[in-house]
Amino acid sequence: MKADLDNFCVILHEPRYPENIGAAARCCRNMGIPELIVVRPYRFDLEKMLRMATHEAAYLIENMLLFDDLEEALGPFRHVVGTTARTGRQRLPSHTPRNMAEKLIDLGPKNRIALLFGSESCGLTNSQLRLCQSLVNIPTTTFSSINLAQSVMILCYELFIAKGHEKTVYPKLATTRELEGMYKHLKGAFTAVELTNPQNPEYWVDNARRLLGRQELRSREVKIIRGFCQQILWTIENKKYFKQ
Repeated sequence: MKADLDNFCVILHEPRYPENIGAAARCCRNMGIPELIVVRPYRFDLEKMLRMATHEAAYLIENMLLFDDLEEALGPFRHVVGTTARTGRQRLPSHTPRNMAEKLIDLGPKNRIALLFGSESCGLTNSQLRLCQSLVNIPTTTFSSINLAQSVMILCYELFIAKGHEKTVYPKLATTRELEGMYKHLKGAFTAVELTNPQNPEYWVDNARRLLGRQELRSREVKIIRGFCQQILWTIENKKYFKQ
């Protein structure tokens, strides 16, 4: 079965310039990405967007979804790829666009996938990247600043090239909404057993994100982890009750 890109979506978080939104839509149209989502645009100027998108990509602008909250926008997606120019120990290991495209094409037939791009001024923060299951970094020389629409085009192009190959079809993964619910449950369980770091309250949850983010969890597996956390919380609460 040959892969297509129908389950892929480009999400722009807090883009500053309407022209970049239009140019990103044009990139999506060039490479066959069918959906564009924008979260909290700095300036919303439909005329400038449509001018850059051109007539061929105007439908992407006219039908794009707007959100005020990033987590809500990502909720239905089963795999989120965050783009970042910065890498480090506190972040997930990053992939090149080509390596990432090969992986995403495998996931695509049964999973909605979001390509998440940050603001032109500061990219994606650590807290926003925590919502992603994988990261991609575009290799450059010492000058790493790339225009937003250029970044969109590079990732979409690699997906377009990768999609023509025969692939193994992966099962459905858990949605971002399900994963975030699990991490909140884990945080509650860590707190209940006093597995905390006062200097960095998110330390153990961030480590759990790095570990579980590599596993490509299914919905059923997320439910198992949440059930385990619930049992821990129930046991601790009942022990407190019976001691009284």
